[in-house]
Amino acid sequence: MPVFFVCAGLLGLLTVALSLHVGRLRGRKKIFLGDGGDPEMLAAIRAHANLVEFAPLCLLLIYLAADFYGFMVTAVLSLVLLVARALHAGGILGVIPMGRFLGATGTIVVLTVAGILLVVAGVGLRQY
Repeated sequence: MPVFFVCAGLLGLLTVALSLHVGRLRGRKKIFLGDGGDPEMLAAIRAHANLVEFAPLCLLLIYLAADFYGFMVTAVLSLVLLVARALHAGGILGVIPMGRFLGATGTIVVLTVAGILLVVAGVGLRQY
């Protein structure tokens, strides 16, 4: 489980970094609400927002699956999510070519696998 917590913490720090990036751009460009029609501002907002939209649900599903599938599955899903979210943010910000595609794909794979694992685990549970 330590890998999960390290990855969750790093995703939290990535959220902070992307939030600070949005704030710096707002100050520099004097855009205090929305994106002001500025493509760079829009990209920064979407990089941050997309992380906030996907990471919490993925982390929750991984955490829940850890009870049934153990360390290796948890570690692999956590690492893939961390790399995928970093690639995605870098891709949206124009720093990593193909990053947006690779990151989105990796995130959807994690979400799908974790979801399927929980469904399989849930079907096998008995209620008393």
